[in-house]
Amino acid sequence: MSQIAPRLVVGLGNPGAQYTETRHNAGFWFCERLADKLGTRFSFESRFHGLVANAREAGVWLLMPQTFMNRSGQAVGALARFYRIQPAEILVVHDELDIPPGQLRLKFGGGLGGHNGLKDSSAHLGTNDYWRLRIGIGHPGDRNEVVNFVLKPPRREEREAIDEAIDKALSAWPQIQRGELTAAASRLNVRPKPAKPAKTPDGG
Repeated sequence: MSQIAPRLVVGLGNPGAQYTETRHNAGFWFCERLADKLGTRFSFESRFHGLVANAREAGVWLLMPQTFMNRSGQAVGALARFYRIQPAEILVVHDELDIPPGQLRLKFGGGLGGHNGLKDSSAHLGTNDYWRLRIGIGHPGDRNEVVNFVLKPPRREEREAIDEAIDKALSAWPQIQRGELTAAASRLNVRPKPAKPAKTPDGG
């Protein structure tokens, strides 16, 4: 597909202090740090059901829906319609169970992986054809534990790995801002090489 610079970056998460540090809010963590990088601040806009920042120099809106995760699309749809932003000009940043902490995937379109924030965003946009930045949070290993898992804070070493991944994503922001998303994806989607097994002494 042709490269289009994003005009809207959406971080997915849940509003309220009790959710701030939970894994499901990784999209918010990215958006807050991007706002700092771009020197802009969020303010609540009731017509867009969320916290909104306008990074004028970068030509991009930042949005953190305040509707709870499963109704995120209400905010995304309202802002995109108002500013006539096409789905292909939107980057949605969200937590991803199927990727370990410390890894990222930047991709266009595709399935929704059971993510309620993506499901609702796609429903309001009428398509899956928008960019996603998936921030790995790991998986609890049991499907029945997923809800509990995403609504808890990551362990310290997991949070450090997630923060490092966000650093990496922010370092690719200039490429993303120029619309070079395929180049940014090839840089961000690299899986780390497996650690070499430690050498054991002879006979050990």
